[in-house]
Amino acid sequence: MNDVSRTRIFTRPDDVPDVLRGGVIAIGNFDGVHRGHQAVIRRAVSEAKARRVPALAMTFEPHPRTYFKPDAPVFRLTPLSLKARILTFLGLDAVIALPFDVALAALAAEDFVKSILCDGLRAQMAIAGFDFHFGRGRGGTPQFLEEAGQRHGFATAHVDAFSDKAGRVVSSTLIREALGAGDLDLANGDLGWRWAVEGEVVHGDKRGRNLGFPTANMNLPANCVLRQGVYAVRVRIDGAWYAGAANYGRRIQFGDGPAILETHVMDFSGDLYDRSIRIEFCRFLRDEARFASVDALVARMGRDVDDARHAVSATLSAPRTDLQAKLEDDAAD
Repeated sequence: MNDVSRTRIFTRPDDVPDVLRGGVIAIGNFDGVHRGHQAVIRRAVSEAKARRVPALAMTFEPHPRTYFKPDAPVFRLTPLSLKARILTFLGLDAVIALPFDVALAALAAEDFVKSILCDGLRAQMAIAGFDFHFGRGRGGTPQFLEEAGQRHGFATAHVDAFSDKAGRVVSSTLIREALGAGDLDLANGDLGWRWAVEGEVVHGDKRGRNLGFPTANMNLPANCVLRQGVYAVRVRIDGAWYAGAANYGRRIQFGDGPAILETHVMDFSGDLYDRSIRIEFCRFLRDEARFASVDALVARMGRDVDDARHAVSATLSAPRTDLQAKLEDDAAD
């Protein structure tokens, strides 16, 4: 039933067509869709195939922690559009992104099960991670979900924590910390795909063009945790990939403004303004720095571009996961 040519996203159980009801539901925030999340999704897809029913993911927008602490919003590793795309590549038939609002926050765990899982989706099975909780006051514990399934007649399963070779449990929190440290090997390894951002190219001050290195500028969320500095990246434009050198920072050589992502796209010429592109992060090269002169900055930018080209080439020569391959070959723009 899965069709990756488009990603189906619903915000209410009532909107889900009958053909997608009566299936297996993977429940979680799935921010980053990291290797631990992928284990939950793969279990759901496997169970759905065995039952010959649809496989869906249920997630929440905004992140519940952001709802409860709006003054300290969680930096999202994957915005909904990209998250849903990745979930579809893992074999799911659709994504249900429930608005996490005052009504959902107040919904008791038993009412969540009855109104959403049973009446709304007619779930045959619900699968979640080992530590997932739901419902008012986080009353929907793993034990509660199992007992609720027995009462209401649907199967349940919880997937154990996913650990790396060193025995470290993979989590979205640790991936954010790795991005904050510029440790892309760790972050991308935990994700199982190269972390990326998507967005519209915005107008800047055209300074990069005057320096000989035109850039495509993108605004990232104000609470972005990414370490400021220079990165080797890949840029997706109209289905094609290009090597790039990106600076995420405040342009301290020319003042100290808000952080922005400025990407020099190699071997590309054309107007990107107001177009949406994807930037995939390969390697951290250096911290943002102030130079003694503009000429010194330009010389360093030239070395950065060379370093980035070599780093991207090395990245492409390394083995890639099946999910990474699907993201690279993604036909949707």
